[in-house]
Amino acid sequence: MGEGFQFLDIIFFAMIAVFLVMRLRSVLGRRTGHERQRDLFNGRRAEEMKKEKGDKVVPLPDRNRPAPPEGVAPSPTVEAGASPLQAGVAQIQAVDQSFDPNGFTAGARAAFEMIVGAYAAGDTTTLRPLLSDEVFENFSTAITERTKANETLETTLVGITSADIIEAELQGRMALVTVKFVSEQINVTRDSEGRILDGDPSHVATVTDIWTFARNTRSRDPNWALIATSSPN
Repeated sequence: MGEGFQFLDIIFFAMIAVFLVMRLRSVLGRRTGHERQRDLFNGRRAEEMKKEKGDKVVPLPDRNRPAPPEGVAPSPTVEAGASPLQAGVAQIQAVDQSFDPNGFTAGARAAFEMIVGAYAAGDTTTLRPLLSDEVFENFSTAITERTKANETLETTLVGITSADIIEAELQGRMALVTVKFVSEQINVTRDSEGRILDGDPSHVATVTDIWTFARNTRSRDPNWALIATSSPN
């Protein structure tokens, strides 16, 4: 009789275990391998973005809504007296309602830090998905020349003082956003013996960069690419 009760206890606890497993699966869901890729330009906290540099993309949030008909561009809503920047942002938002200047700027800061660090380290694998073909070729050539000369570049990004969108426009399907970065950096170039060729390891320089990012708004690819870099005259 006692053995019969033990057998019933085993069945009872097994049923409870199955019930709990089913509840957990319904709450947590399953990973299918098709989950949406995490974004740099969706306004997440900078700390989270720094921890996920392995993504190596500069994307915007989900854009599953239907695209406008071929050849028909939505009319942006621009308030009277709007600045060229405000008008440009409105143009982009007319075809991409998820575009948020504040979120974009937060992602641009993370992309800036990632690109500056990868360039100094000669990490072309990290740079490739973030840059247009032309910019990547320029960066890659500079890295190759530096390697051939047995030189190393040490860059310490002390901090980004500011990152502001200064231009935004829609050229056909392409959204273009230009950001002005002001940062504090320590840059030192050394030869193969470790001797300093350029820079001062004790000097923090204020550096201003103007970068333009672009994305095809009709593409399913959410990535933004760096298409131009310059310094103010």
